[in-house]
Amino acid sequence: MAGSMKGLKRSCRCAEVTEEMLGKRITLMGWVQKSRNKGGIIFVDLRDRSGIMQIIFENGEGERFIDEKGFEAAESLRSEFVIAVTGVLEKRAGGVNEGLVTGDRELRAESLTILSEADTPPFPIEADSKTREELRLKYRYLDLRRPDLTRNLMFRSAVAGSIRHFLLEEGFLEIETPILNKSTPEGARDYLVPSRIHPGTFYALPQSPQLFKQILMCSGYDRYFQIAKCFRDEDLRADRQPEFTQVDMELSFVDVDDVIEVNERLLKYVFKENLGMDIQLPMQRITWQEAMDRYGSDKPDVRFGMELKDVSKTVKDSEFAVFKNALEAGGSVRGINVKGQAGMPRKKIDHYTEFVKDYGAKGLAYLAVQEDGSIKSSFTKFLTEEQTAALVAAMEGEKGDLLFFAADKNKVVWDALGNLRVKLGADLELYDKNEFRFLWVTEFPLLEWDDEENRYVAVHHPFTMPMDEDIALLDSDPGKVRAKAYDCVLNGVELGGGSVRIHQGDIQEKMFDQLGISREDAHEKFGFLLDAFRYGVPPHAGLAFGFDRMVMLMLGCDNIREVIAFPKVKDASCLMSEAPSVVEPSQLEELGIAIVKSEE
Repeated sequence: MAGSMKGLKRSCRCAEVTEEMLGKRITLMGWVQKSRNKGGIIFVDLRDRSGIMQIIFENGEGERFIDEKGFEAAESLRSEFVIAVTGVLEKRAGGVNEGLVTGDRELRAESLTILSEADTPPFPIEADSKTREELRLKYRYLDLRRPDLTRNLMFRSAVAGSIRHFLLEEGFLEIETPILNKSTPEGARDYLVPSRIHPGTFYALPQSPQLFKQILMCSGYDRYFQIAKCFRDEDLRADRQPEFTQVDMELSFVDVDDVIEVNERLLKYVFKENLGMDIQLPMQRITWQEAMDRYGSDKPDVRFGMELKDVSKTVKDSEFAVFKNALEAGGSVRGINVKGQAGMPRKKIDHYTEFVKDYGAKGLAYLAVQEDGSIKSSFTKFLTEEQTAALVAAMEGEKGDLLFFAADKNKVVWDALGNLRVKLGADLELYDKNEFRFLWVTEFPLLEWDDEENRYVAVHHPFTMPMDEDIALLDSDPGKVRAKAYDCVLNGVELGGGSVRIHQGDIQEKMFDQLGISREDAHEKFGFLLDAFRYGVPPHAGLAFGFDRMVMLMLGCDNIREVIAFPKVKDASCLMSEAPSVVEPSQLEELGIAIVKSEE
């Protein structure tokens, strides 16, 4: 029989008791972690979000005992019962439990109230659970009681608080932007919400607050931020969810260096406050082109070397058809040097060859420099001895090294070797998992050619400013235009990104022309922003960090589901609430929507 809170008031949380409370009567409330009945004495571990406190129920008479009725109630306690206990805080009589913050003290119970009974949970409420994730996500309300998830969400809250504190101190204003927006189908797919009042029309949930934060700059709020919910209808990965949180900001009267400088200080503050870690400033910066050439990735992990080397000139006269055909088609030949791995078994080499095929490569060529100086290779029979020696030298190959090569279009070669480099780095444990290496990647391409649509598309979005010295190329060679865009990368993961925005009408028109967006289409999609620009728009720039991703990396988690209270799974469903779900026909009728089954 559950009791009430009448007359009860919690003194503090379980692990928040202080030395000053010793010998005093206090009341604690929480969940029963476990109970151990030793005959005339019962030990109960009481748990709340702060931790665990041991409670002693001893049957007898006098101040140090609980009455018979209370002891009987204590005997009925089971895992996850919710209870309130009043008693005296004492030093532990037995040995200290070093595994608990409260391991040197205990509460001697004088009274017990069972606030709520509980069924036996489908899995143990414990840290480092071995229960399969699908079951834990179905009972997420129980999963969230586990101390490691509790710790993660408390840490997330602290990080959000420190971000807010820093940005408010820096003169930013926290302003909320709308969730129900107009659809602007550029980039990922929108989540659409039908309007009952305007039949046949739809709102879109925001992929980011992009247009509204630019409007705020036009409105004079020169430093804005928001910890914003965003939505993208795209396939999920370990670091991606259909709804996610980002730390979004925009600043007026700034250029690239100004945005990077304030965000470096933000990261330094947040990591110091929450991890006690000193990040050295300024952070390393490289251009997008350098990142691709050296690492084959626009979000390189710089905790280890194994950089790509372009050997196209070295092998240009070889008779190896794979190299020759790639170069004749305008591609390149590049390689990576896997130090000390010349003895890698052929089966493992074949495994990596299959791996790169997922990134468009047709395969891998390899060359092992044996300890005796001899060469073991899949292709050097097509090269002269001089060409082979030159290739090994170009790769800085030494005895014991294994060289991998890919030949194709630049994009394919970068993707294949860049991802192979990351996999080898993990497989061979080439870096310290506890190290944090930040990097800014700058000067991204402004546009990229889309073969399917037969037109240029924006790498970031249509409002990204070209580099000043490249503006003239918008007319003559748009593919070579670099953007005033920048990404912040941490350990090979994109932590955030942003750009300087276009604020001049003539440059914006050129941008729309290259994207194949007519003035009518532009006004249809972005009319309210373009109208705002007519009334005085300041130079402005912004950036957004993936907040879930940031917390995940700070905690060293493998998946952002571990730092989100109620995450979705791979098919974008919630196992706990069973969303999405079928709705009543009357609801659809009210919205003027009919569900049409497609034929298989």
